[in-house]
Amino acid sequence: MLAVLSPGQGSQKPGFLTPWLDLPGAEARLRWWSALAGIDLVRLGTEGDADEIKDTARTQPLLVAAALLAAEHLPMYDVTVTAGHSVGELAAAALAGVLPPETAITLAGVRGREMAAACALEPTGMSAILGGDRDEVLAAIEAHGLHPANFNGAGQIVVAGALDRLAKLAAEPPAGSRLISVKVAGAFHTPYMAPAEQALGAVAAGIVPTDPTRILLSNFDGAAVNHGREMLQRLVRQVTAPVRWDLCIRNLADLGVTAVIELPPAGTLAGLIKRELKGSGALPEIVTLNTPDDLAAARDLIARHGAPAGHEPTMQFRVVVAANAGTFAPAEELTEGDMINSGQIIGHVNTRQGAVEVAAHGSGVLTEWLAHHDDPVAPGQPLARIGGQLS
Repeated sequence: MLAVLSPGQGSQKPGFLTPWLDLPGAEARLRWWSALAGIDLVRLGTEGDADEIKDTARTQPLLVAAALLAAEHLPMYDVTVTAGHSVGELAAAALAGVLPPETAITLAGVRGREMAAACALEPTGMSAILGGDRDEVLAAIEAHGLHPANFNGAGQIVVAGALDRLAKLAAEPPAGSRLISVKVAGAFHTPYMAPAEQALGAVAAGIVPTDPTRILLSNFDGAAVNHGREMLQRLVRQVTAPVRWDLCIRNLADLGVTAVIELPPAGTLAGLIKRELKGSGALPEIVTLNTPDDLAAARDLIARHGAPAGHEPTMQFRVVVAANAGTFAPAEELTEGDMINSGQIIGHVNTRQGAVEVAAHGSGVLTEWLAHHDDPVAPGQPLARIGGQLS
């Protein structure tokens, strides 16, 4: 089984689109998409310097365009799974058939502009926390009034929030960890992006998505999403919700993915997968697709590991996560193996402000409790795994 992955912001490099313009029709395609995105993708992808292409308003449509352009030169009909990191989810949704490429590019332009505008409202930023005990790291994030923005796996959590609070955390890092400042404009995937989420939602409300034709994993909880409308809602919600790339990696392994192609600009996601799955026996064969010279290796990988997605039922796992910090209390009457209905309350998170209900967002079997009675939990922490079928 083969997965194609689309990277997110921070993976871009100056000139990374230059070799792709040698392919027939590539420049014309990018000029059409430039009109939709409201920026010159050709110039930015070939001549833009590092500072120019890290501008959120420019970076996001540039990355989505690069992924879609490269994927047009692959036999995608033999690809079973797609996923993307952060803005890369828009490219993944297009590759899964949920959105036309033109819609994904347009949404990336809106998303980038609106997130850049939200970043300008107050000084915020992001830092990667490497190492340390997970529970201690999450407790330190909460204690400093910050937000976990990306759970990237391999012992890496990206924290976001006010710059002064990030500086205090850097001065007092959790034991065994180190912080690296991330060069972005603000606190992505946190409540600071609420104006951007609202603006993107207003545009997305006019879109009519279709259901995916292959397995499409969501950053929200790593689950495979079977309905286009649900995926579109998740794409909007993800602007303020943490990226659970760790759960996406886990589900790639659970699904039995044996090979991965990372679309350009490639390398970041491949590195995370290698570090997270090293020694697990589930490490897939990986091709990083950065230039047209890599297409032959990518096509060979698809030929050896790919299979038509088809419409046979496939096991789906949904992970229910905590929305608040507190202690978890599972519903007493529920045990592993019980059937769960969409919207059913499976427990509570007891916070300082009171109990917050935790509801399942899909039907299926309660396959595993991931948190137990009185366990301390943080926002975005998995609480239960629910299994069902994609049909």
